[in-house]
Amino acid sequence: MAPYLETVKSFADVPVTDAGVDTLAFLEAAQGVLGLFDLLGSTAFAAVQSDLKSNIAKVRARYDAAPAASATLELLVANERGEKKRPASEGLMWLLRGLAFTCKALQTAQADATVELSAAFTQGYEATLKKYHNFVVKGIFAVAMKACPYRATFYEKLASDPAGGAAVSAGQLDEELNRWLAALDAIVVRVQTFYEVNGYNKGF
Repeated sequence: MAPYLETVKSFADVPVTDAGVDTLAFLEAAQGVLGLFDLLGSTAFAAVQSDLKSNIAKVRARYDAAPAASATLELLVANERGEKKRPASEGLMWLLRGLAFTCKALQTAQADATVELSAAFTQGYEATLKKYHNFVVKGIFAVAMKACPYRATFYEKLASDPAGGAAVSAGQLDEELNRWLAALDAIVVRVQTFYEVNGYNKGF
């Protein structure tokens, strides 16, 4: 075992070329976000995890069905366009929104060491997902924000090795987390812009 960010694929290691964002590497990195919510240690985030998981599965199912036409996220969306139903394109769009929420929350926490996670996740939610949610879902998220652990507890879990090995230093953790978040942010902005510019987000 090792500290959490060393056990999952970093978004900074996801290949991005002129053809787009590598689908398999992106899905592997997105899978790592699910574990972050485990570290938050609250069942209140179960709905967020479940949503991320089901959207990862929709994109993976499309990749498995047509790997050559789905090598990058952009190719996958473009090639599904002509079909009556576009579950992978819709799933990816919601996955990007969920990742944007997580990214903004953690970037807010990283930018100011005095901000508690409940405030950081609330700000992240208001900037990303809130506008897409109805009254009931907003209520579920409000409960989840209040259930966030103390900042120090979460960062301690991120830095430590559950198997008892050496923890990473605060400086190392900051560097690694900032690199991970910057790459995630760039990918989310890139693919969301691709949807908008090409009109692929219509109907979702």
